[in-house]
Amino acid sequence: MMLVSLLRFPSLRIVSLRIALAAALSVACGAVAAKPLGEADARHLLARTGFGPAPSEIAAYAPLSRDDAIEQLLAGVKTTSATPPPEWTRETGPLRTTPAALATEADRKAFQQEQASRVRELRAWWMREMLVTPSPLTERMTLFWHNHFVSSQQKVRVGRLLYAQNAMFRAQSLGSFATLLHAAATDPAMVIYLDSVQNRKGTPNENFAREVMELFTLGQGHYDEQDVKEAARAFTGWSIDRDTGTFVVRPRLHDTGEKAIFGRFGQFDGDAVLDLLLARPETAEFIVGKLWREFVSPDPDSREVRRIAVAFRESNYDLKVALRNLLQSPAFWAADNRGSLIKSPVEIVVGSLRQLDVTADDTLALALVTAGMGQNLFAPPNVRGWPGGDVWINSNTLLARKQFLDRLARNDAGPPPGGRTMMRSPAASTATPEPVATDSAMTMTRDATVEEMARAARVARQIDRGTRGLRFDAAQWIAQCPGDTRERKMDAAARALLPIAAQLPPTPDADMTSAIYAMLLDPAYQLK
Repeated sequence: MMLVSLLRFPSLRIVSLRIALAAALSVACGAVAAKPLGEADARHLLARTGFGPAPSEIAAYAPLSRDDAIEQLLAGVKTTSATPPPEWTRETGPLRTTPAALATEADRKAFQQEQASRVRELRAWWMREMLVTPSPLTERMTLFWHNHFVSSQQKVRVGRLLYAQNAMFRAQSLGSFATLLHAAATDPAMVIYLDSVQNRKGTPNENFAREVMELFTLGQGHYDEQDVKEAARAFTGWSIDRDTGTFVVRPRLHDTGEKAIFGRFGQFDGDAVLDLLLARPETAEFIVGKLWREFVSPDPDSREVRRIAVAFRESNYDLKVALRNLLQSPAFWAADNRGSLIKSPVEIVVGSLRQLDVTADDTLALALVTAGMGQNLFAPPNVRGWPGGDVWINSNTLLARKQFLDRLARNDAGPPPGGRTMMRSPAASTATPEPVATDSAMTMTRDATVEEMARAARVARQIDRGTRGLRFDAAQWIAQCPGDTRERKMDAAARALLPIAAQLPPTPDADMTSAIYAMLLDPAYQLK
C-alpha cells in the first residue's frame, strides 16, 4: 500500500525521499562523529585549539570520536591560572603612592619605571602559564580576548590593572559573552584605555562608544554617527576610583536625559546600551565570524556563520555553544582548511616548546622573542589589536621566526642551513659595527633602512638570549614517536609537527635528527 501511495502521489514520494535522505545523512554524520579521530585529526584539533600538541597529547585524543574529543576539550577549560601571579597583583590600595597632582618629576619617573618592571614580570608570568597550563584552550581564548577587548601598557601603565583584566579574560574565556562584554566595558584598564574616565555630562567622549560598536560587537556598517553620540552620553560618569583601582559610576557626571539609540528611546545608561548591542543579531554574527577566523579559516562561510550565530544568540551568548558548533562544522575538518592559518609569534614560541618538550627557565626572554616577531604581550599596536594572518609574515618577522626555530633545533650559535652571512649595519658608523644575521633564504636587501637593520640586529640579540638556555633532545623526542621502524617514526613525527605535507622534505638518506630539524625549518611548520 505504501508503494502504491507513493506512485499515485508524486509529492508524497518526494517528501518521503527527502525524509529517507535526511535519515541516511543523519546516520552518516553520526558515524563520522563516532569514528575515532586518528592521529591526523587529533593533531588538527589540538593545534587549532591550543598550542603545538605533543605526541603524547595526540595519542590521548586519537582514539576519541570528534564529539567526545570536543567535549573533553571544553570540559577542561579553566577559569584561573595554574601559575601563581606576582605578589604585587594582590595590592588594593591607591594606584599611585604619590597623587599625580603632587608628584615631582622624580616621583613620576620612579612610578613609570616600577610599572614598566611589573609589566615585564607579567609578560614572563603569562608566558610561563601558556607553557605549563593543563588547558591550552583557556590560554588561547585569553589571548583571543586580549586582542579583541584591547588595552595596552602604553596608556594603562599600571601593572595590576593589566593583570586584573587578564584574569577577567581567563575567568570568562568560554563563559557568557554577554557577561564578558559587561565585565570588559567596566574593567578599569578599559576605562582608562578608551577614555571613559574623561566621558562626562556636557562634554561626552565618544571613544568607547565607537569602539564598542565597531570592534567589540556589531562591526562596521551596523550603526551610524548619531548612535555613537547618543551612546557616549549613556556612558558618561563611568570612571575608576584611584584610591582602590576599582570601577565606579559618578552620578553627578552622568547624563540622565533621554537618548535615541538604534531607533529606540529611553534614559539609557551604559549597561542598557550594552544590552541593546547584545539584542542585535549582528553582534552574534560578528563574534562567530571572528572566532571562525581564529579557529577555522581566513574566509568565513557566511551561511554557516549565520547558522551558528543563531544558536549562539539563543543560548544567551554561551561561548561554548559557539565554539562547539564551529569545531563540529564540516569546514573545520575540511582538507582545504588544513594549514590555512598562520601561527602567531606566541604560537610559534610556546607551541614549539610544548610540542618538543623543551623546558624554559627564562620566560621573560621568550616574551622578548615574541615581541621581536611582532607580538608584544600587553602592548597590542592599537585599539584594533594585532591583525594576524599574513601580517605575521614579512621580511623582518620571517627572519626572526626562522632564527628562533634554527637556534631551538640546533642549540648552538652555528650557521643555519644554507650558510650564514654577516652584514654590517650602517647605524654603527661611530661605534663597533653591529652584525646582522641573515641566511640564504632571507637576506637583507641593499635598500634596507638603517632603522630596519638596527631592528633586525636587536631582534637577533633577543633571540640569542631567549634561546641560549633551551635544550631540545631530538633523539629522545623521536623515541617517543610511535612506530617500530625509521620510516614509521618519521611519518609519526611529520604528522605531529606539520599540518600539511612538507614543502621541503628531507632527503631520504637524512638521519632522523636532521630530518626533525628540517621539519621545524619547513615553511609548513609556520602554518596550522
